[in-house]
Amino acid sequence: MITEIRAKTLLNYVPQPEHWFGLKYNMNLYRGCQHQCIYCDSRSDCYQIENFADIQVKVNALELLDQELGRKRIKGTIGTGSMNDPYMPLEARRNLTGQALKIIARHRFPVHIITKSDLVLKDIETLVEINHVYAAVSLTITTLDDQLAKIIEPGAPPPSVRLKAIEALSNEGIITGVIMMPVLPFIEDNEDNIIEIVTRSAQSGVAYIIPSFGMSLRSGQREYYYQKLDKHFPGLREKYVRSFGNNYQAPARNSQRLAELFTELCERSEISTRIIPYPSTRAKQLAFC
Repeated sequence: MITEIRAKTLLNYVPQPEHWFGLKYNMNLYRGCQHQCIYCDSRSDCYQIENFADIQVKVNALELLDQELGRKRIKGTIGTGSMNDPYMPLEARRNLTGQALKIIARHRFPVHIITKSDLVLKDIETLVEINHVYAAVSLTITTLDDQLAKIIEPGAPPPSVRLKAIEALSNEGIITGVIMMPVLPFIEDNEDNIIEIVTRSAQSGVAYIIPSFGMSLRSGQREYYYQKLDKHFPGLREKYVRSFGNNYQAPARNSQRLAELFTELCERSEISTRIIPYPSTRAKQLAFC
C-alpha cells in the first residue's frame, strides 16, 4: 500500500563524529521500502514502523528541503538510503529523489547515497553537478549470486546490474563504492564470496569497499528474518538460535580470517576500505586505511 504523508522536518542532524560516511545530515523522502530485503534492520521495533512493506511518501519533502537548506550556514554531507532505498521502484514514477538532488545541487551541498538500484543512473547528470562540491554513491552488494540475491533482496535489481551502475558512475568521476554489509552468517560468510565481490568490484572501478562481517538481529527484525530462513533455508534458523541466542550482533563465521582476506585483496587492487568524506572531493584522494 502506498499513502501520502506530510512531514514536519526532513533533515535530521547526525550525531558527530559519524565514522562510516562522514554525514552531517540524514534525509528520508519515503518511509518503508519496496526492496523488502529479508535482513533489513529497519524492521527493528526501535524504529516503530508497523509494516515495512507499506510505503509512505512525504509529499511536502521538497518544500521542506529547500527551506531547511536555505537556513543552513555550515555545509555538511547529506546522506540518504539508511532507512529505505531512495531508488526503490516507486522512485521511477515519483522522482522524489531526483528532484531533491536538484535542490541539493542548487544549494551546493555535498551528498552521499546508499542504494541497491541502478535507477540511480537516471540522476547521473545531477550527481555530476553536485560532484563539483562532493558526491559519493555506494551500491550495496553482499553477494554476486543473482539467484541468491533474489531470495534475500527480492525487490532489488540483481547485483550484476549494480556492478554496471558502479562502472557508469565511476566513469563520470563520481566517488563510487560498495557497501558489503551485512555478510549473512552461514549464507554469505565464505572466502569465495568475499573474493568475488572484491575482484569484480575492482573491475567495475570502485574507489572503496566498506565491509561488516555479520549482521544485526534486533527485536522485530529477528522474527521476520527467521520466518524467511524457515521458508528459503530450512533448518538454518536452529543454527542461528544456537549460535547467537538473543544477541544483538550475529558475527560471520571466521570473521577475523575473512577480514584479513578482504584487506589483502583490497590492498592488491588499490581499493580503499573507507570513504574519505567531504571536503575531500576526489576518488584519487582516497587512501588505504
